[in-house]
Amino acid sequence: MPPEITNLTRQIVTLWRQFYWLPEWLVVAIVVAVFVGAGWIAHRIVFSILRFVAKKRDLFWRGVVERARSKLRILIILIAVGFSITVSPLDPEPSATVRSVILFLTILVIGWIVAGAADMWAVVYLKRFNLDAEDNLLARKHVTQTRILQRAAVILIGLITVALAMMTIAAVRQWGVSLLASAGVVGIIAGLALQPFLTNLVAGIQIATAQPIRIDDAVIVEGEFGTVEEITSTYVVVKLWDWRRMILPLSYFIEKPFQNWTRETSRLIGAAFLYVDYEAPMDRLRAELERICRASPKWDGDVVNLQVTDITGRVAQVRCIASARSAPFAFDLRCEIREQMLAFMRDQCPEALPRDRLSLERNATPPSSPAPG
Repeated sequence: MPPEITNLTRQIVTLWRQFYWLPEWLVVAIVVAVFVGAGWIAHRIVFSILRFVAKKRDLFWRGVVERARSKLRILIILIAVGFSITVSPLDPEPSATVRSVILFLTILVIGWIVAGAADMWAVVYLKRFNLDAEDNLLARKHVTQTRILQRAAVILIGLITVALAMMTIAAVRQWGVSLLASAGVVGIIAGLALQPFLTNLVAGIQIATAQPIRIDDAVIVEGEFGTVEEITSTYVVVKLWDWRRMILPLSYFIEKPFQNWTRETSRLIGAAFLYVDYEAPMDRLRAELERICRASPKWDGDVVNLQVTDITGRVAQVRCIASARSAPFAFDLRCEIREQMLAFMRDQCPEALPRDRLSLERNATPPSSPAPG
C-alpha cells in the first residue's frame, strides 16, 4: 500500500478512536458517503473538462464522451468506494473482500467503456455512406464490413473483460482451473456446445473480408428471392419479396451455394419471356419493346433487346431483356414489359398471338361434296 494511503488510514483510525462512542459501521458509512460525494463532484468536473476538450475534436470523440457519461460516473464512484474502504476502520478481511469486488466491477465497467467506443467508431464511420443512393455498392460493402467487425470486436472485448475480471478473484480462478483439469468431459461438452457459435463467428469474419453478401444485396436463397436486411454476429436476415423474413446462419453463406444478383454492381438485366406465333413480326415487337423502355423511368438507358430463344411445336419463345439501376427497378420493369407487350399484341399486332394451326387448317378446308348417287 502506498505510504500516502497508509498515513491517511492512520489518521482516520486515530480520528475514529477519538469518537470511540460511534459504532464502527457508522464510521465506515460516513467515510464511504464522503468519498462517494467527492467522486460525484469529481465526475462532474472531469466530464465538463472532457466535454470542453471534445468540442474541438471530431465527431468520434464527442460521441465517445457523451456515451461514456454514465459509465464514467459509475467508474469514478467505484474508485471512490474502493479508496473509502481502504482508508476506513474496517477489518482487514472484509475490507479485502470488498476491494476485490470493487476491482472486479471496475474492470467490467472499463470493458463497457471500450465496447461503447467501438460502437461509436462504427456509427461515425458509417455516416460517410448512404444506402439509399441508387448505386450503393460501395456503401453496402463498407456497411457490411463495419457491422460484422463491430459485433466481433464487442464480443472479443466482452470475453477479454470477463476473463480479466475473473482473474482477480482467486476462488473463481482456482475453481475454473480445477474443473478443466479434473473433468475433461466438461471441457468437451462446452466445446461442442460452443461449436455453432464459433463457426458462425469465423463465418462472420470471412463474410466481412471476402463479402459474398452485403447489406441490401438481392439474393436467391432456398428458392426464395429477397434482399439482405441485417447481418448479425450469428445469423443473416433476408427480407423476402412478400415481406416475410428468412433467418439463416452465417455459415450458410460460406458452406452452401446461393445466387447474389448484386455482387459486383447494383445494376441488373431483367428478362421477360413471351410466347408468340411463328408469323409474329419480330421487327415490330422489337420496336415496341424499345419504345416501352424509352418511355419507362425504370430503364437505365443501357441494354434493351428482343431475341427468339426457343421454338416449340406450337409457338416461338421470345426473350425481352432490359437493364435497370437496381433489383427492385429491374423487377418492376420486367412486369411493365410483359403487360405492355401483351396489350400491344392484343390491340395492334394480333398476328403475333399464338394460334392453333390444326384447327385453322380444318376450318379453312371446304367440306367435300357428297358422291353422286
